[in-house]
Amino acid sequence: MSKEIERKFLVSELPDLNEAKKAVVKQGYLTAPEDSTELRLRQKNDSFFLTLKGSGGLVRVEREAEISEQQFETFWPETEGRRVEKERFTGRLPGGLSFELDVFQGDLSPLRLVEVEFASETDAHEFVPPEWFGADVTEDKRYKNKNMAINGIPS
Repeated sequence: MSKEIERKFLVSELPDLNEAKKAVVKQGYLTAPEDSTELRLRQKNDSFFLTLKGSGGLVRVEREAEISEQQFETFWPETEGRRVEKERFTGRLPGGLSFELDVFQGDLSPLRLVEVEFASETDAHEFVPPEWFGADVTEDKRYKNKNMAINGIPS
């Protein structure tokens, strides 16, 4: 089983992103708001993906398959009202861990979140975030992309 172990934080201030890779992302959700499992379509630059994510916070099931643009376009209309647009910056933290910093667009602007994935739960719990990270929202369901796609920025 594929598992994702990640922590998510608000961003208190933007770091230097000159060395980071930038991608334009749009994603929409095919599952109903009350479903605990997420089925997501994502376009990341010129690549397209179908992703299943289980419920959970720090650890959850994740399965992803690359799909064609035609397959993406076939199902995209079904995500109406459940979409997120963002710019994603991928970079390295001191110590070698990767981060993904999302700068949300549209209705979710000016929200910024950063995620870090870990090899183990122990590593995740021992992680000391850099100063530019804000509050830890890993277990706060309001900051799940699917929830924000439906309900907007958490209050």
